[in-house]
Amino acid sequence: MVKLKKYNGFLKLFVIFLTLFFIFSCSPKNYNLTKIEGKQIPVTEKAAETPEIENFIKPYRDHINQDLNNVLAFCPETLDKSTGKWQTSIGSLLADVCLQRGNTVFKTRENKSIDLCLLNHGGIRAILPKGNVTTRTAFEIMPFENNLVVVALKGEQIQDIAAYIIKEKKPQPLSGMTFTITKENTAKNIMIQGKPFDLNKIYYVATNDYLANGGDSMTFFAKGVQTFDLNYKLRNVLIDYFKEVDTVLAPKDIRITEE
Repeated sequence: MVKLKKYNGFLKLFVIFLTLFFIFSCSPKNYNLTKIEGKQIPVTEKAAETPEIENFIKPYRDHINQDLNNVLAFCPETLDKSTGKWQTSIGSLLADVCLQRGNTVFKTRENKSIDLCLLNHGGIRAILPKGNVTTRTAFEIMPFENNLVVVALKGEQIQDIAAYIIKEKKPQPLSGMTFTITKENTAKNIMIQGKPFDLNKIYYVATNDYLANGGDSMTFFAKGVQTFDLNYKLRNVLIDYFKEVDTVLAPKDIRITEE
């Protein structure tokens, strides 16, 4: 019979060794970043040199271009934001369109009407050129993903809107509201939808979500009583308008006057 007593000490040491080995091998290791290396790889290959890539992309490019070049309406004159001290033809058009088409959605959802619309001068990113108006035109004018929203404002904030326009000295797109700038640079004769301004009334103002969140220092929107997101992108508002009309006619009415 073989006696194993003399191996017990060795076995114990072996078990301890294996245990320590597995503990340390499974324990998390801390790594420290010591160096970052990189190099610039210029893209020099042209489509003609990579026909397989060009053949893959071309059907998608052609389909997108076909959609973007689809003629929706006709514009008899070029509309841009550079002409006009307090209002521009393209700005008034965009504000009118947002008020009108936004009103359709707002009435259906909330059974209320939009009183006025205020957008920002800087949000207009291109002209509306004379000639055929396409889907691409709308993307160029409104390239951002901004949604149309409606903010319920008290009368005090309506006064703030007029004060903001006077202070900024830019033709901010405005619809549904008119007023006169006094020699003291204050607003008087404020009219909303052709009716005298009522300080105690709640007005529903259409704008975009960027401005509703205080963009361009329009902090008066943060004091709104309630905000309604119409989930309607301004670019789509413009596209739907172009599809609806045959000829784009710029508004000619005066909305802001000076003493």
